[in-house]
Amino acid sequence: MKFTTKSKIRDVINDPAFGGCGRLLFPVQRNYMQGASLETMKLSWYTNICPEDTVAVVNHLWAQASAGETIFYDIYTEEEKLSDPTKRDTGLFLFRGKSGGKVAILNAGGGFRYVGAMHDSFPHALALSKKGIHAFALIYRPGGETSCQDLARAISFVHENAPAWQADVNGYSLWGGSAGARTAAILGALGTARFGEKNCPKPAAVIMQYTGFTDIYGSEPPTYSCAGANDGPGLRRAMKTRTESIRQTGTDAEFEVFDNLAHGFGLGTGTAAEGWIDRAVQFWERQTFRIQNFSETVQKRFTNPMLK
Repeated sequence: MKFTTKSKIRDVINDPAFGGCGRLLFPVQRNYMQGASLETMKLSWYTNICPEDTVAVVNHLWAQASAGETIFYDIYTEEEKLSDPTKRDTGLFLFRGKSGGKVAILNAGGGFRYVGAMHDSFPHALALSKKGIHAFALIYRPGGETSCQDLARAISFVHENAPAWQADVNGYSLWGGSAGARTAAILGALGTARFGEKNCPKPAAVIMQYTGFTDIYGSEPPTYSCAGANDGPGLRRAMKTRTESIRQTGTDAEFEVFDNLAHGFGLGTGTAAEGWIDRAVQFWERQTFRIQNFSETVQKRFTNPMLK
């Protein structure tokens, strides 16, 4: 094991195996992270940060990079980054799944001030990759509009390059926590073309954690949501109401609340929320199963005259 809970964050960032992407493992925006080691790392607005999960993430990525695997992908060209230098702080970290595995794209939160990926998307991506899913964790430009633009580009990028990873992008899912959940919900409902990218298929499911986002567009994909019981009644009420509104449109939606948890619990390791990610994956799988059945029914109608 390369890193331990006692490892210094600066040593992780500067490890040669990570090359130029090491700096994006942790927030590049100042004043939102505290602590010098993986054990003492704190992120603004987040609770239940598990050092063991952090260590597992950096060791996994280090092992992949040391074995010659690409762990980070730029989503913007050099010309685009020259035109807008803030785009240098963007990209996708890939947690590889199995050949032919499904795709999940994850958006960490951070109040649109920073990207808390080390707690709010990297551990999720690692857990999903262990299920054979190709999980892409996005590092985006904080901001309501810029985060949507970057997620739209990421979705387009993954669709274009899926064959290179032997990834099945059909029925992909979008995931997000807090501010990242808002972005995932918006892209899931409005699509990539709304933010200047080619028109990619909508996700089979959106998975959302702890956000007070209330907008309903009438085009929401099936949505799984969860929050902590101590995250404020307004947030929980908003999530419950939004779930009910999605159901009223005839679309599948679920909402879970976990006792004794506040905002930003991530995977919820060692808490009442532990295991929620398994139920979220099951929810997503139900949606892909329905899509597959629908496609097979349509195909039969085209090939069997008796069903036309």
